[in-house]
Amino acid sequence: MQKVLVADKINDQGVEVLEGSAEVVFDPTITPEELLETIDQYTGIIVRSRTKVTRDVIEKAKNLKIIARAGVGVDNIDVQAATDNGILVVNAPQSTSITVAEHAMGLILSLSRKIAIADASVKDGKWEKSRFMGMELRNKTLGVIGMGRIGSQVVKRAKAFEMDVIVYDPYITQETADELGVRITTLEDLIQNADVMTIHVPLTPETKGLISKEQLNQMKDNAILINCARGGIINEEDLYEVLKERPELKVGLDVYENEPLEDSPLVELDNVVLTPHIAASTKEAQRDAAIIVAKEVKEVLNGNTPTNVLNMPVVDSETFQKLKPYFKLTEKLGQILVQTTSPNVKELKIIYSGKISGRSKEPLTRELLKEFLNPILNEPVNSVNAKSIAKQRGIIITEGETDKNGKYDATIKIDVITDDDEITIEGTVENDEVSVISIDDYDINLTLDGNMAIIKYIDLPGTIGKIGQILGDYEINIGEMKVGRLSEGGEAVMVVKVDQEIPEEVVEKLEETPDIESVKAIKL
Repeated sequence: MQKVLVADKINDQGVEVLEGSAEVVFDPTITPEELLETIDQYTGIIVRSRTKVTRDVIEKAKNLKIIARAGVGVDNIDVQAATDNGILVVNAPQSTSITVAEHAMGLILSLSRKIAIADASVKDGKWEKSRFMGMELRNKTLGVIGMGRIGSQVVKRAKAFEMDVIVYDPYITQETADELGVRITTLEDLIQNADVMTIHVPLTPETKGLISKEQLNQMKDNAILINCARGGIINEEDLYEVLKERPELKVGLDVYENEPLEDSPLVELDNVVLTPHIAASTKEAQRDAAIIVAKEVKEVLNGNTPTNVLNMPVVDSETFQKLKPYFKLTEKLGQILVQTTSPNVKELKIIYSGKISGRSKEPLTRELLKEFLNPILNEPVNSVNAKSIAKQRGIIITEGETDKNGKYDATIKIDVITDDDEITIEGTVENDEVSVISIDDYDINLTLDGNMAIIKYIDLPGTIGKIGQILGDYEINIGEMKVGRLSEGGEAVMVVKVDQEIPEEVVEKLEETPDIESVKAIKL
């Protein structure tokens, strides 16, 4: 039975999900040295934030298929190393959506009604009612930066407080905005007009320092700023300076540039509420995170694809259904190409056309690379590491698309360039059947299955007969044959489907025949 290591404390219900599917080893105190020594025993590992899954660990994990983070952030996992080694990394982003949204609302309420400092005052034996004049949220404008799962949940709760909502998110559609009753605007407009501003974006090179002195100085008087996303999005040095100069501004933080928070001047300020990165810390969220990632691990153990994969593209269900018939096509085209080209590949050019253009085709490209690279490399190639391995090998991958599709609903055209030659092949799917429709721009239409041969020859009288004769001499029966040519008497291409595998000696016999330029035997 496959083994799964639970290396940090998770909710018992997560462990229960895995029972029966794997041998579960629960070791929430495992040391880095012990992990390094034993990781090769496991098919899966589940962690929270304590355990560090480093490149050293990953490169010793010869049997590992999945690393699961029972939470959202994966700062403790070397995702690139996992990708390089074909290991899936998953998390549980949906587990904390409501929990974090509620915490953001809690900070908003605490600041708008000065609850934190009022509490401290009363506990200090004081009764300073006039000092703690608050602000209603009703009819105020909430500005949400980032309208993912958490941002959307904050909007729903803000609507219950009768707030108007403006949002900044380059990826939100007008349809979604209309459904949520929000107005899309620019970042600058949001900062200048929000009474309350809350951040719900990941920390990336683009969002690091997104809110600095320039943006802080554009905020309205008495405005509130909340960050429950990631430290570093707000420049904390600038924040302290502005808050000292503008004490009417109020800020609630749950995340920081450096954690735990130490020696920060922010703790001196009354207009700041600070919590120790606990926005996702509820019993319900921890339970849900454990169950979600345990189900993801179980999917992988059963040979299926999980949902929340971080190092492999996951497309929406509508796109997947559109692409689904073409996975078999990319698989077959990859198998043909690896059997018809030399292994010293320099470049693959992939053109998607027709109804599959304009969609995320990353999964199709990865499937093609997996089928094409696996037979020619010593290291295992899968959908996770396919692009990474191609890059490591210096293979240039070029992807393009066109909405022109001729008489076909959609096609995939692949051009493979090696040090020795070049071949172009194009295929389609019709009535659930996978077909090749052209080879090196010669029109061919033949379903892809079984044993085949691609033969290039000079289109002269008797050449086709010679091919048939040689195959007949070796008792190889032709089931189907298609011929393509550009001009009479010039080069032509024949694709034959045969009932038996074509031996190497038959290939050599054909290639020795006058007017036959090349023969590639294929087994699908």
